[in-house]
Amino acid sequence: MDSQTIKKLNFDFSGRFYVENITDRKNRSILIKTNTLMDYEKIKEKLAPCGLHCGKCFAYEEGDIVKYSKTLKNNLGSFEVYAKRFVDLLDKPVFEKYPDFKDMLECFAISDCSGCRKEVCKLFKDCKVRLCSENKGVDFCFQCPDFPCENTGFDEHLYKRSININIRMKEIGVDNYYEEIKNKSRY
Repeated sequence: MDSQTIKKLNFDFSGRFYVENITDRKNRSILIKTNTLMDYEKIKEKLAPCGLHCGKCFAYEEGDIVKYSKTLKNNLGSFEVYAKRFVDLLDKPVFEKYPDFKDMLECFAISDCSGCRKEVCKLFKDCKVRLCSENKGVDFCFQCPDFPCENTGFDEHLYKRSININIRMKEIGVDNYYEEIKNKSRY
């Protein structure tokens, strides 16, 4: 029998990979998308061990917030001169706040975090998750036999959020979770 099969690379919750050949009864391929080890590694670069999406963080140097902030900052140029004038010319007192906006924009534009997998978290100074995941040899918290635990260093809100994220990843898989959230805002 000649059949065209597509190999699907999967991973289980322990991070092990396996290949599946998918065909239907008539030996027709029923899987369109193939996953690769590279896909998982790319996803891991974007998701921190706690499950938060580093790629959507304001501090992530390769993220959209940094990119768009730099573009906006560049496009505004020396707008502060005009902002002062627009208060009276346009009767818009909101332009008085431009210096504060410019400070925030500058903060967003100079962010330089490489992500939680490459360096200590710059956003949550008390975060213990990266070091813990390295010590336990897991990619994500849900893969640890001690999950859930309180060894995170997070405040109550972030702790609950990371637990919910990891439960979701465990339910549907890391790749499906990433597909679910990759275009959503982190905040």
